[in-house]
Amino acid sequence: MKQLCTILALPLLAACATTAPDTGEDPPMRAAPEGECDATRAQAHLGERATAELGQHLLGATGARSLRWIPPRSAVTMDYRMDRVNVEYDDSFTITRISCG
Repeated sequence: MKQLCTILALPLLAACATTAPDTGEDPPMRAAPEGECDATRAQAHLGERATAELGQHLLGATGARSLRWIPPRSAVTMDYRMDRVNVEYDDSFTITRISCG
């Protein structure tokens, strides 16, 4: 009986799906909402020394609300936060990666 109900419900679920009409144009670019990280503007700081002042600058440059420093050989959580910039650095405090999440 469960299988029959599942089979009968599939067409109903498909009817709930909506798609935008294809106009042949690319969708408009959207600006990042306030607090959403965009690391592209911060990539120029790769290779610089990790400092508190640079951290504040990276927050402003990326639009992120929070900053996570990631030291070498550290375990970090895999939770993704759109409002966080991650800054990885090596043993000499040289920034090796800047990413969002």
